[in-house]
Amino acid sequence: MAFSEFRPLDEKVLIEYIKATPSLSSKLNNNFDNLTIKEVGDGNLNFVFIVVGSTGSFVIKQALPYIRCIGESWPMTKERAYFEALALREHGGLSPDHVPEVYHFDRTMSLIGMRYLEPPHIILRKGLIAGIEYPLLADHMSDYIARTLFFTSLLYRNTTDHKRAVAEFCGNVELCRLTEQVVFSDPYKISQYNHWTSPYLDSDAEAIREDNALKLEVAELKSLFCERAQALIHGDLHTGSVMVTHDSTQVIDPEFAFYGPMGFDIGAFLGNLILAFFAQDGHADEQNDRKAYKDWILRTIENTWNLFDRKFVALWDTNKDSGDAYLPAIYNNPGLLQLVQKKYIKDLLHDSLGFGAAKMIRRIVGVAHVEDFESIADASKRAGCERRALEVAKLLLKERRKFQGIAEVISAIQQVQ
Repeated sequence: MAFSEFRPLDEKVLIEYIKATPSLSSKLNNNFDNLTIKEVGDGNLNFVFIVVGSTGSFVIKQALPYIRCIGESWPMTKERAYFEALALREHGGLSPDHVPEVYHFDRTMSLIGMRYLEPPHIILRKGLIAGIEYPLLADHMSDYIARTLFFTSLLYRNTTDHKRAVAEFCGNVELCRLTEQVVFSDPYKISQYNHWTSPYLDSDAEAIREDNALKLEVAELKSLFCERAQALIHGDLHTGSVMVTHDSTQVIDPEFAFYGPMGFDIGAFLGNLILAFFAQDGHADEQNDRKAYKDWILRTIENTWNLFDRKFVALWDTNKDSGDAYLPAIYNNPGLLQLVQKKYIKDLLHDSLGFGAAKMIRRIVGVAHVEDFESIADASKRAGCERRALEVAKLLLKERRKFQGIAEVISAIQQVQ
């Protein structure tokens, strides 16, 4: 067999590979005429090929042994493909409407074959930049987040199964370390990879490096991230990891998946929506001041959290006799269970705000930025948008425990715009 060891794919190798792999060739009905193959890996880490034949299609994703956007000077384990495939299958089983199906996984080749999300699916981030409203986004994302987090936590599982699953995903240590570095460390010190809209944000970046109160909070969040194996989280749930149409929402790219704090996923998604909100002024023009769209983003943030809260608690109520976290013999009256749930959700909101804020900061003064801001051509205008986002991020990070609900968060965002 020609594929007994790792080989980076190109078109020719890929066709050979598909022909030798029944789970893929069968998706094309073994028909290789008129095959179109397009490499679309605009991401930071991987090769991504779209394969379309006259009778079927799929996506092939291959992990490279280094960070693609930086090059071979920053090596990176190919094993991340294994954890991505594992997470896609696990999350796909829990939220099949919002996770693309995996057709094939090859550990030696670090290669995943999965459903192709055909046009008009686009990356959510690009839709937000274009000012497109997605009426079902909050409903779909709250569903995905509630189900994947609840069913992989001790609210549903016993500690034996949970520890076994945690141990398996502990192997994804290298990608966790990457997050530890770029989210919780680099923005708060001088680092060769940091950059920002200079010279406009020079003093803002310095202020973050000198802010002791901020560093105290970030240290606490970092230890939560490293130590708290609460649920199987996606680990990189930003608006670039979601593909959407008017009525479909699909979560992709969980290669950073591991057992971590639930708030990291919720915060990543909401924090990226807040970034999109602050970027809108940079995309406004005479035809469209984007005010109505900014209101839609804020409604989506609020609805996503409120729907998540409702769905998560409903899952808990339905499954209150499962899981080792709150044994029914102890938490055996409705009043007590409600107290427990209320505290759990409030703590989760505070975690989510902290993690979301940390993700916002790193996207403005760290290594990897977001297209929402980067596509604003006028640097001084871009810096103005980024500065307002930083102001909110710092507030949310330091004062997160003071917020009683999401409505107060929305008010805080509105006061800064």
